[in-house]
Amino acid sequence: MRITKVTTKTGDSGQTSLGNSERVSKNNIRVHVIGSVDKLNTIVGWARVHSNGHFDNQLENIQQDLFNLGGEIAVPDVEMNLLNESRLEWLDGKTNYYNDKLPPLDEFILPGGSELSSRLHIARAECRETERYLIGLSEKEFVSDLHKKYLNRLSDFFFVLARIAKSDDNIEEKSWRYEK
Repeated sequence: MRITKVTTKTGDSGQTSLGNSERVSKNNIRVHVIGSVDKLNTIVGWARVHSNGHFDNQLENIQQDLFNLGGEIAVPDVEMNLLNESRLEWLDGKTNYYNDKLPPLDEFILPGGSELSSRLHIARAECRETERYLIGLSEKEFVSDLHKKYLNRLSDFFFVLARIAKSDDNIEEKSWRYEK
């Protein structure tokens, strides 16, 4: 599908079209998932702006993956294979590569520390929310296991990248302190 006209007025009544031309409420859970994927993609783009080229290729690849994932979700009951196992393998490999450069964690850490690290933590949190919406959809309709796996592991990747961003800026991680 290509965008030829931005303002169509077909959604003015609260309905929208899925990729298969089916009209559904804009409050439909599938539409919520698509919107959450779009929001996540926007946040990843926002993180890229501040990355100064750091992780830029990885984050752009993730943005492409998110468009593919959203496209597949927008067309129910059709196997499009836009997002495939090789992308999950790539993501796992990158996560392991960066995680191997970090010290092990003894405790939960507080998000933040730098602008880039904070933006990546926001991406992580939004990814978890997107995953929850996707799981909700999967409880009502078919959802690819690959989509669930990808979003679950993507949030881990953002967590690791946020830690790397702090480490690269020589910013100490702050652990959660709990008092008994």
